[in-house]
Amino acid sequence: MKIGVVGLPNVGKSTLFNAITEAGAESANYPFCTIEPNIGVVDVKDERLNVLGKMYNTKKITPASIEFVDIAGLVKGASQGEGLGNKFLSHIREVDAICHVVRCFDDENIINVNSSVDPVRDIEIINLELILADLETITKRYDKLSKLARVGEKQSEKELEILKKIKVALENGENARTVKANDEDEQKIINSFFLLTTKPVVYCANIGENDIGKPNKYVDAVKEYAKKEGAKTIALCAKIEEELTKLDRSDRELFKQELGIKESGLDQLVVASYDLLGLMSFLTAGETECRAWTIKRGTKAPQAAGKIHTDFEKGFIKAEVVKYDDLVACGSYSMAKEKGKVRIEGKDYIVQDGDVMLFRFNV
Repeated sequence: MKIGVVGLPNVGKSTLFNAITEAGAESANYPFCTIEPNIGVVDVKDERLNVLGKMYNTKKITPASIEFVDIAGLVKGASQGEGLGNKFLSHIREVDAICHVVRCFDDENIINVNSSVDPVRDIEIINLELILADLETITKRYDKLSKLARVGEKQSEKELEILKKIKVALENGENARTVKANDEDEQKIINSFFLLTTKPVVYCANIGENDIGKPNKYVDAVKEYAKKEGAKTIALCAKIEEELTKLDRSDRELFKQELGIKESGLDQLVVASYDLLGLMSFLTAGETECRAWTIKRGTKAPQAAGKIHTDFEKGFIKAEVVKYDDLVACGSYSMAKEKGKVRIEGKDYIVQDGDVMLFRFNV
């Protein structure tokens, strides 16, 4: 899963990204310049793996991970190439969701590119650039298909209808994700356009150090804006998040308690990203490795098996499944089997979050 981190200059985007990369159990920080994005890989905290690791005396624990892509340079006029905007917009096309960092603090020492703090205005500046870029994409496609539709090409006619709906929405200043597909086929067509404004968004309201735990009118404005478009909002202090990653676990928890922080902003961001994309994890466990595998909600057993290896999906026979809570309550896999908690599931089984699975296959 790739999350693109975007925002105007001086909103705390780089500070948050530094926190993300330093917090990762494994991180890759590629050389940054005005064109290439930074990339940071963050482990998804999952206490279930530690419990299973002790149960199986496992040699290795492998959590799920999220790849964050720091996309710099989005400024007013990006859709026309300002600030190498076209290059940065192409980076956004490659991510699954967008983390939009918005400045929600007053600080005279940090220059504001728009002279005042107004998070909704800042959001709309970037959203407008994404809409304009999508409008250009859609218009080109629309003009091409119009010619094919005139000669009676049926698929083109159907696609043209969908393009019309998206075009109208974009021209009205709305994101393409506000256009709802009537069925699965329509959704596939919409997905094939790779539009920027179809990507789900988490707004990260970056607050000041002194604003933690206090009412914030800027954050309230972001939440209200996000609510209208069905996006998510989390409030965090990027500067504090960066400082937290430099501490060891015990000092980190103590610092969080002193500040009244129940859950780090990074953890909130990971949870929000999973929820936004409709993701969850199933687990595999053994002496060699305990591992979390990320899949879409609604995924069936063979496709889940395919996340481990394509041969597992091709030769899928059945899956042995036990709920995590049942396995822990029983104390061991053999005891869970003895108590009838391990089920045999076939090709139509829809995997649930926290299922501990063992796949049987033949190739």
